[in-house]
This record gives sequence, structure tokens and C-alpha cells, in this order.
Amino acid sequence: MTTGYVYEEVFLEHDQPYHPENARRLQRVLAVLQREGVLSEMCHLPARLATLDELRLVHSDSLITYVQRVAAAGGGNLDPDTYVSARSYDAALMAAGGTIRAVEAILGGEVDNAIALVRPPGHHATATRAMGFCLFNNVAVAAQVARSHRGVDRILIVDFDVHHGNGTQDTFAAEADVFYASTHQYPHYPGTGHWRETGRGAGRGSVLNVSLPPGVGDAGYAQVWSDLLWPIAERFRPELMLISAGYDGHWSDPLAQMSLSLTGYAWMQRELVEMASELCAGRVLFVLEGGYELDVLAHGVLNAAHALLGENVISDPIGPSPRPERPVDTLVAQLRRLHGLG
Repeated sequence: MTTGYVYEEVFLEHDQPYHPENARRLQRVLAVLQREGVLSEMCHLPARLATLDELRLVHSDSLITYVQRVAAAGGGNLDPDTYVSARSYDAALMAAGGTIRAVEAILGGEVDNAIALVRPPGHHATATRAMGFCLFNNVAVAAQVARSHRGVDRILIVDFDVHHGNGTQDTFAAEADVFYASTHQYPHYPGTGHWRETGRGAGRGSVLNVSLPPGVGDAGYAQVWSDLLWPIAERFRPELMLISAGYDGHWSDPLAQMSLSLTGYAWMQRELVEMASELCAGRVLFVLEGGYELDVLAHGVLNAAHALLGENVISDPIGPSPRPERPVDTLVAQLRRLHGLG
């Protein structure tokens, strides 16, 4: 396995120290990856800036100009959750461009798979609005570039961040050749992603929303993976998989109330790598989204790197949830019927 990674110092310059989504998140990730010797096993893929034409595949000129203008003025808050600092526009362009660069490296055979250690995150950003800590939608932009310029016909996006990726869903809800699957706490920010939302128009049936109640943990996610995600992926037969990797479903995360452990996350990520191996020649890219307990975030990413490298190693210094898990049998049965899985 040749695994690439994207990281640039400019990602640290998008920063508001007292905000949950701050530069310390990525600093902790890099420190743990370096300490464990994983970075030296991977190939660094130098990022590049996304072009305006690439951003326009997803975002309006008004949004792009707005973010640029606020950054040029020294920064500010776009809404109560989402900030811009002086270098945020540059960081956001590099995050989107770095994600594109990783996709290009995978499709070009430069690496087998990759992880994009980018920020600001992206999956809440819509065509016209930056929101939920996100400025530009890194995964959506990279998917559109792959479709428009790299000849990829079918892309599976799996989003295991604890918050629904409303921006990604909005981008592809009417597209039959991009399947968006999200597991998220519901009801929770941003309030979208009910299990009955399955896409619209030509894309009806191309969205799987596993809207989980608080308290679901390792067993529930494993059931979702085996009973929903695997059969849907096998039916869809993607050519490329993009993973919105958020680690805020961990039981200790301060912004949600789920019960995943790092061991559960590691299993999920290894299953996604295996899924890519079976269905699309191993072409999978993990892209960093949320996760606000720093050690969980760092070891979650470490486990993703182990999975991508084909290493049977799990790092879980925190342990299992102390709370009992919520069952998901009824929701899984409803979703199996809704998506024609029997």
C-alpha cells in the first residue's frame, strides 16, 4: 500500500484559539502521527490552491467573494458558529485544493489511497453559505472535479461526522451518480438529515441518512455498516470513495452525545478501506471534518492511517463508553425497507 497525506502549515493559520474548531486540533493530530512514526510511512502530497473555477463547481461567486473580503479585512464572524481570520481564505483555498490534489494522486496511480489533514472543515458549507465551522466544502468540490475533469462516473461519499453534512447532501441530492451516506446524531445541529430524506428528482434514492438517537455506540454503528452501508455500496458499485471523517461521535466529545469508542471508529474505518478494496480498486480518500476532544481526534486519525496502510493496529488509550448503548434495530429496519434492501 502507498498511502498519501495532505498537510500544509497554512491550515494552522485559520485560527480562533477559544473556538472549538481551532489550530490545536491539527497540531495534536500531527504530533501523535509523528510520535507513532506513521508520517514517515506515508507519502506527503503537496497541496495546491483550488482555482476559482473549481470552487464554482459547488459555490457561488457571492460566497467566495464574501469569505475573501472578510479575511482581507482581518477576519470576523460569519455567523455565531463560523469565523474567518486573516489567513482563512488562503487556508480554505488550500484545504479544497489539497483535497483535490489527493483525489488526483489516487486517480493517477501516484498513491493507492490517502488522507487529507485539512482545515477549515467543509461538509456544512452550501452553495451560498459558510456555516457550522465550514467555509468551502472540500469533499464536494473534490468530487465535482473528479466528475467533471477526471472522468469518474460514480462516487460514494460516506460521512461519519456526528453532524449531518447538509452542504454535501444539498450539492448532490439530485445526482444519481453520487451516493451520499451519512450517520449522524438526530436531532442535532444543523437539524437536517432525517432518515426519510433520500434525494430528489433524478437523485431520489441516492441519499442514505442514518439519523441516530443520542447514545448509539460501537454495536449500533457496526449494525449500520453491515445491514445498510455494505449492501448499498455493493449495489451502487462506486469508482471512488470519499470519506468525511469526523471524530465527534466519540463518547467523550464535548459537542455531541454519542457513545462510539476509538476501537469502534477504528473498525468502521477498516471496513471502509476494505469496501474500497473490494469495490473500487482501493481508491479511497479520508478527509478531516470534526472532532473536538483532542486525544480522540488524534488517535482517530492515527487509526485511519493504520487502516489505509493496511496495518492491523488499533490505538485506544481512552477505552469504551461508560454508558449503555441505544439500540438501532427499528431505524435500521425502516431504512432497509425505504432503500429496497428487503
